[in-house]
Amino acid sequence: MLAALRDRLSQARHVLVTWDGGCAPDALQHLVSEAQASVAAGGRVAVENVERLVLSAHAASSFDAVLLGLAAGSIAVHCADVLAEVARILKNGGSVLLQEPVDPRGAAGTDWLRSPSQLSSALTLSGLTEVTQVLQGPLSPQQMDGIRGRLGSSSSDVASVTMAAKKPNYEVGSSRPLSLSRRPIPVKPSADPAAVKLWTLSANDIDDEDVDLLDSDDLLDQDDLKKPLPSSLRAGGCGEGSEKKRKACKNCTCGLAEELEEEKTKSAAPRPAASACGNCYLGDAFRCASCPYLGMPAFKPGEKVLLNPGQLQDA
Repeated sequence: MLAALRDRLSQARHVLVTWDGGCAPDALQHLVSEAQASVAAGGRVAVENVERLVLSAHAASSFDAVLLGLAAGSIAVHCADVLAEVARILKNGGSVLLQEPVDPRGAAGTDWLRSPSQLSSALTLSGLTEVTQVLQGPLSPQQMDGIRGRLGSSSSDVASVTMAAKKPNYEVGSSRPLSLSRRPIPVKPSADPAAVKLWTLSANDIDDEDVDLLDSDDLLDQDDLKKPLPSSLRAGGCGEGSEKKRKACKNCTCGLAEELEEEKTKSAAPRPAASACGNCYLGDAFRCASCPYLGMPAFKPGEKVLLNPGQLQDA
């Protein structure tokens, strides 16, 4: 662990160390001393409680490295908010070294203890890259006491894992113009002159005497020349129903719609009035008071006489 710590802090000038309630003061002091001895010349180490890290006023991109849970006795489980804050305060290309208790088999029976793969995914989702597992081993007796008190059981399926990650060399929301390669426009290949001449046709290339033209009438047989029956032209459903209640389809093109409309017009035409007494043709002297022919001259029996509909009144 010390070798990995010195290797990652050799170029760092500003390092942040976090601690939690499970850390002993002397263990925290020892970690800070090791970090101070590993940083570059003139570098400094800041210390922050992990539970207060989100509330701190650290500027963005202000630390070269962040050490999470490396103090002896630490049992901190770093939530998504803490990891996102670490990604914010890290400089581009900065390093993270994290240690926390995990459940290697994912069966510790708790919703706050993650497996190593879940911890790796959490680091990736926070915006960090190059996530690698550095070390995995058993917890110290002090850490086991703290885990058992938090779990409320004596589960032994708990270990300590150390992971390293980096912040990408860009900030969230940054932009960069794309360098598109300018490829030359491909030149259309030239066609073979012989092939072009073969597939080119003009009016001068055709001699009517050498061309056999087909008569369109020869393509028709006797069945094609027969006039189709109107019923064969009707679409499905057109004209269905009884003789008195035939109906044309919505888009009728066979003439049934016009035929039915003509029949309807004829049925609505006024019928000639019938004589009740049989003396209507003799004139007004022989006609009854309700005769529809009153006021009209006499006419011969059987002669067609049309009445004005305005002259017809109820008796």
